Amino acid sequence: MTRPAAPIRLYHFPLSGHAHRVELFLSLLGLPFERVTVNLLAGEQKTPAFLAKNAFGQVPVIEDGGVTLADSNAILVYLAGRYDADHRWLPVDPERAAHVQRWLSAAAGPMAYGAAAARLVHVFGMPLDHARAKAAAEQVFGVMEGSLAGRNWLVGDAITLADVAMYTYTAHAPEGAIPLDAYPNVRAWLARVESLPGFVPMQRSAVPAA
Repeated sequence: MTRPAAPIRLYHFPLSGHAHRVELFLSLLGLPFERVTVNLLAGEQKTPAFLAKNAFGQVPVIEDGGVTLADSNAILVYLAGRYDADHRWLPVDPERAAHVQRWLSAAAGPMAYGAAAARLVHVFGMPLDHARAKAAAEQVFGVMEGSLAGRNWLVGDAITLADVAMYTYTAHAPEGAIPLDAYPNVRAWLARVESLPGFVPMQRSAVPAA
């Protein structure tokens, strides 16, 4: 596997699920990287220095040599294309690649305004519609539950970027008052991801009372 000339720099926030996607993938790939914490609560993502790296003012951002790249899913695709010569994580077969992209879209869409948004309400006190977010999350988890019936991973018979992109906000859904008891296939899948060599967890927050 190709190795970076110097450790990749990851700009992150410890409670950001989007940033954790990238941290998780870097660790699963076994790539050297260093974390640079951006204090979102203090507004560091809106400083001119950080906006020069990502004009949207969001984490994560990576710096890999002369490459500066933002957006968690874009970073996943970049890292897979740059460092996974075997195309394990992002298949070259058109059909499998399309199925991976489908889950990347789900991570950026329904998962973001579902489980991720519900967590923002409970962990950060964001004034969002929790009931609507919970309904969206439950729809996504229902689709995942069916997709994982009889198989270990979301696409094909091996782990891909689809699993990396969908993992964090699923695992932390209870922090948004969304229990996972009704999704045994999803819970088994979470355990498989967590048993992978190189797995790193995201910092947990208090789980809301029922």
